[in-house]
Amino acid sequence: MIDAVHFDLLHMALGAFSGVLIGFTLGLVGGGGSILAVPLMVYLVGVPSPHVAIGTSAFAVAVNAATGLVQHARAGTVKWRCGGLYASAGILGAFLGSTLGKAVDGQKLLFAFALVMIVVGVLMLRGRGNPGIEGAQCNRTNAPKVLGYGLGTGTFSGFFGIGGGFLIVPGLIASTSMPMLNAVGTSLVAVTAFGLTTAANYAFSGLVDWVLALTLIAGGLLGGFAGTYAARRLSGAGTLTTVFAVLIFVVAAYMLLKSGGVL
Repeated sequence: MIDAVHFDLLHMALGAFSGVLIGFTLGLVGGGGSILAVPLMVYLVGVPSPHVAIGTSAFAVAVNAATGLVQHARAGTVKWRCGGLYASAGILGAFLGSTLGKAVDGQKLLFAFALVMIVVGVLMLRGRGNPGIEGAQCNRTNAPKVLGYGLGTGTFSGFFGIGGGFLIVPGLIASTSMPMLNAVGTSLVAVTAFGLTTAANYAFSGLVDWVLALTLIAGGLLGGFAGTYAARRLSGAGTLTTVFAVLIFVVAAYMLLKSGGVL
């Protein structure tokens, strides 16, 4: 059992600020909050153990994703059947991935996470001109593809201790051809499910700081409303996809430089 990190008022304030950023990016691009959560916990808030940062952020991201999901549902951007299929397959993957992730050195996890982020960012930029099919749905024809992508991204999500939205969004687009805005809203179904699965697995090993998690959630509630509003304003002409990819590159570059001892 690992003791929770004791934070003073400054660290709590940094945690709340991190929560605002996480909630905003979750509402804006679905997976951005997941991308930011772990590096913010390690490099800004100062959580000494990457595994505690992973377990704590997984829970906070899951709760904030659920809040963002409510906002997207009200806006009518969530395709529930697709989200349910994707999440149901991914929960198994998240459990298996998180079990494996706990056994891997934390710094190696962060380095590998940054490399995966760069690959996904490139793929997202390549497909930013694709508007998607407005009426895309999940049916018998594409269900196996949706389930397969769900299982794969769920495993990645659990292994890296993230909600996995930065993988879920392109996975939903590839398997269903839905527009980016629908993929962002629908991804939050799976982000919530994957995050809770990963957090439960880490909590079982005592790797969740509950006080910090609640601070992140409180900040994320505020950021989520603003992010969802911004997503609707930026949904056209590939802008949202470009913002998503740039965010990935910036955070990945910092993580690689930090883990390599440059910063």
